[in-house]
Amino acid sequence: MNADRSPLFCDTVLAERIERVEAQLIAKGSEAAHRRRPDTAGFVIPVAGGVASFAEEDSPLNKVAGLGFGGVPSAADLDEVERSFTACGSPVQIELAHLGDPAIGALLTERGYRLVSFENVLGRGLKREHECVTPTGVEVRPSGDDEFEQWLDVVTEGFAHPDAQGVPSHEEFSREVIARAVRDLAAAAGVMRCVALRDGVIAGGAGYRMAEGIAQLTGAATAPAHRRRGVQTALLSTRLAHATTAGCDIAVITTQPGSKSQQNAQRQGFDLLYTRAILVKRP
Repeated sequence: MNADRSPLFCDTVLAERIERVEAQLIAKGSEAAHRRRPDTAGFVIPVAGGVASFAEEDSPLNKVAGLGFGGVPSAADLDEVERSFTACGSPVQIELAHLGDPAIGALLTERGYRLVSFENVLGRGLKREHECVTPTGVEVRPSGDDEFEQWLDVVTEGFAHPDAQGVPSHEEFSREVIARAVRDLAAAAGVMRCVALRDGVIAGGAGYRMAEGIAQLTGAATAPAHRRRGVQTALLSTRLAHATTAGCDIAVITTQPGSKSQQNAQRQGFDLLYTRAILVKRP
């Protein structure tokens, strides 16, 4: 990280922009799940600038995202959201940025929502040409459809074994559920794929999506046999370079608080922008 680099400051305008593209990502992934399984229950409901999504049973896409910047949801809005999740046998999980309207947190508390966890959103400005850093023996390239299953396998394996460092997630997902969600996001949300090869063998994979000048880093993973060889650094550096060339001015990543992922991102010049509170109401 350059010593003269100023930390990225996040105001409410930038937070609104990030939350808006996050809601778009969740909605597109959920809609893909509905197309894949049209016989199952599911919905995408706009709510106060955000979106309520139910993709399928136990999916990580079952949540309310993007609230806080489009006004306070009405009681009728929340009634509809809660009825929809209850009809699917699911609790309501709301991810609420701490830079959003504080009246929403107060309203949710009054309606019986409980704070269960937090997650951090980190960002890095992309205002100049970014140089790719790839260690000797590591190559990163776009991943084509012919190797989609290999890409999916390595990325899913990483998500299935999250960081042991830091605050543990309040959720656990099976490998099969993770694979379906990653497949849906890659298929419909505009997520671009890249793989890292080490000595000619696929050693890691990553995804990213670009929208409204924001590069969303949607996840990266390295196969256990290839860890601590610079694969993650190469995947991150390449995605940042591609995003800069495409005209993005900021890259963002979401991590668990105090996790190895957060530590690695900050080592690569990312700053903590804001925290999302995770609030849940059970049927």
